[in-house]
Amino acid sequence: MFDFDTVIDRRNTGSEKWDRYAGQDIIPLWVADMDFRSPPAVLEALQQRVEHGVFGYSRPPEELVAVVLAMLRQEYGWQVQPEWLVWLPGLVCGLNVSCRAVGVPGDAVATFTPVYPPFLTAPGLAGRELISVPLVEQQDRWEMDLEVLEQAITPRTRLLLLCSPHNPVGRVWSREEQLALADLVERHDLMVCSDEIHAGLVLDSGKTHIPFACLTPELARRTITLLAPSKTWNIPGLGCSFAVIPDKQLRRSFRDVMAGIVPHVNLLGYTATLAAYRDGEPWRQALLGYLRQNRDLVLEAIQAMPGLKTWPVEATYLAWIDAQGLGVADPAGLFEQAGVGLSDGAPFGAPGFVRLNFGCPRSLLQQALERMHTVCVRKRGSAKD
Repeated sequence: MFDFDTVIDRRNTGSEKWDRYAGQDIIPLWVADMDFRSPPAVLEALQQRVEHGVFGYSRPPEELVAVVLAMLRQEYGWQVQPEWLVWLPGLVCGLNVSCRAVGVPGDAVATFTPVYPPFLTAPGLAGRELISVPLVEQQDRWEMDLEVLEQAITPRTRLLLLCSPHNPVGRVWSREEQLALADLVERHDLMVCSDEIHAGLVLDSGKTHIPFACLTPELARRTITLLAPSKTWNIPGLGCSFAVIPDKQLRRSFRDVMAGIVPHVNLLGYTATLAAYRDGEPWRQALLGYLRQNRDLVLEAIQAMPGLKTWPVEATYLAWIDAQGLGVADPAGLFEQAGVGLSDGAPFGAPGFVRLNFGCPRSLLQQALERMHTVCVRKRGSAKD
């Protein structure tokens, strides 16, 4: 019904992902957008809006607000009020606004690493100290080390940045894990900014995304939840995200920081978001099935590559790979030379690692994995000579 196999030529389209390697035979599997056409329902809605021909200033349509509230209620049992929504032109600005809205310059912001790079840069841009706590590998999966986090927290720590589901390690945090974190958050009187942009991309049928703010009413009062349709329906270039902030005072602080700086969402962003949440579910379910097969292909292929290690991906279309076994200082550079563009782990707080985006047609993914296998075998072979 939906076509995820056709390779769409994105060269010379202003694509950040593909133009990085313009004129080179390098398959880009780095920045987190997918190489699939957006859902037909989204394309149709955009075409109708373009045909209208007037692109004036816009506000969130009432139907969009109602659809978002219905989605949150249906997916998570979360009864969100319309006034809790704050619309944003992107999730990254939401991270940065959160760091400015909580506490004052000189306070500290904690997070777990490895993590999406803006988590590591936003505190400093806001004049806050960054406290980074490494995730730990336990029984073939990554987990939060709450003991180390508690030891790292200072009296000036005001905010915790949480990535849920986690980018890049692909974890879906369980209710028990989040409740343990919540206990720490409440004891230390922390606010939480929870980036849940990958909530619609849970691949494991036995796992369920639970918004941090849904755990208890008390946690809802101290949480800024960031959400967007951009990853799930592949519309990041249209710039529409939103924050859910139940606490009135926290919401006012958030809006105050935005004032005069953060632009409004563009009308095509609203149009695409409404169509995605209202009409995009059949496409999403088909996408999840395709991504599961891609994930399994990646896991099997990486396990056969000498010098590499990876972990099961519970959510997202991103595989986190330990390349330290290759014995090279710049594994991302090595794979680029072999014709595969991956994300370097250093900006995530983990040099020696790489991140692979498998949100692409399977033929393209297979070709990239073959190139990776060849360079790994060659590299390990030369190391033994």
